[in-house]
Amino acid sequence: MKSIEEKGQEIIAEFSLFPDWLDKYNYLIEMGKDIPAIDPKFKVKSNLITGCQSNVWLNAEYKNGLVWFTADSDAVITKGIAHLLIRVFSGQKPDEIINADLHFIEEIGLNEHLSPTRSNGLVSMIKQMKMYALAFKTKYES
Repeated sequence: MKSIEEKGQEIIAEFSLFPDWLDKYNYLIEMGKDIPAIDPKFKVKSNLITGCQSNVWLNAEYKNGLVWFTADSDAVITKGIAHLLIRVFSGQKPDEIINADLHFIEEIGLNEHLSPTRSNGLVSMIKQMKMYALAFKTKYES
C-alpha cells in the first residue's frame, strides 16, 4: 500500500501534465465520476460536511486497522475534490491520516484556484476525515 506522501506525489505528477487550469478542472471533474460510491444509506444529514457550498456526504469505516472512505456530492467539482482526498486517505492507518501533510494540494495549485466557498469545503472535508481517523484511533487503538 502506498503512503499518503507517495499518493500525493502521483497526484502532483498527474496534474503537471495539464498546462492550464481549465484542463485541470476537467481532470478533476473526470475524477469525480470515478469516486468510490457511497452506500445510499449513508447519504444522511449526519454525514453531510458542514462548510461546503454544495452537499457532500462522507462516510468512513474502520477495517483491519485501516480507514476507508466513501463520499458523494451534488456538484461535479466537489466530487472530484472528494475523490482526490479519498484516494490519498483511504486504506491508511488513523495516525497517518491525522498527521498527514497534504502539501500536494498547494503544489498542484488547487487551493488558489478554488472559490472561497469551495476552499472552505476542501478544508472542511480534510478536517472531517482527520476527525474520523482520530475517532477510530481512540475507539480501537487506545
